[in-house]
Amino acid sequence: MKVKVISVLEDNYMYLVIEESTREAVAVDAAVPKRLLEIVRKEDVVLRAILTTHHHWDHARGNEELARLCPGLRVFGADQRIGALTHTVTHGQELTFGAIRVRCLFTPCHTSGHMCYFMWEDDSPDAPALFSGDTLFVGGCGQFFEGTAEQMYTNLTQILGALPKDTKVFCGHECTVRNLKFALKVEPENEMVKEKLAWAKQRDDDDLPTVPSTLHEEFLYNPFLRVTEEPVQRFTGQTDPVEVLRTLRTERDNFKKPKERPNPPAMLAFDWGLFGPFLEKK
Repeated sequence: MKVKVISVLEDNYMYLVIEESTREAVAVDAAVPKRLLEIVRKEDVVLRAILTTHHHWDHARGNEELARLCPGLRVFGADQRIGALTHTVTHGQELTFGAIRVRCLFTPCHTSGHMCYFMWEDDSPDAPALFSGDTLFVGGCGQFFEGTAEQMYTNLTQILGALPKDTKVFCGHECTVRNLKFALKVEPENEMVKEKLAWAKQRDDDDLPTVPSTLHEEFLYNPFLRVTEEPVQRFTGQTDPVEVLRTLRTERDNFKKPKERPNPPAMLAFDWGLFGPFLEKK
């Protein structure tokens, strides 16, 4: 099983997972069809299916076009809002693509229909892979747009956290440096956070991805997986793990929010004085 990491849009990842004996492939979160099909052609594989983690446009917007361009393409997901959906999957359901096996893991919170995909090949020495979408990031977790801290706690501890520790984590966005800067604020004495942050900054400078991490690593530096650790509880002022997680998410949401980029036409309008009449004091 070969995983191609494909950077698209501002900071998204989509993935092409190749079954090397048959040269057939499945895509995860096919947001940019043109780019995906370039990789499909370059790798000389046949695209058989799309696994969509959730319905947000930056993960699913390419489904309709790919379904049109690739007759017979199967599109899997757990949310009826996913475009071109052909197969609705449920928690624990297993799929097979040649030698590649997939277990669907339902992780509602970021969206109410979010599904992660755990993949492996029987009798393979390679570590399994988790495609975690916007539930688990390197050093962080997704925002709770359509769910609760209780749900995310279950997702991270009972569902994803229970997977083999050598599992490679392929997440939906490149936000590792931002996540680890926050993790360092939470645990300023955590040497693993410091080391991973320095490494991630270098990867960022070299324009290289920071995925995959491993689940074992995430438990060492990801504060959202460390809610029972004393320094993390001290930072949040909470001891109940769900409340620790809830407070962490709120703190992360407010952590160094990127400044709004000025709208270029609006800036020109200010330069030309067009807003003058509206700004005058009455």
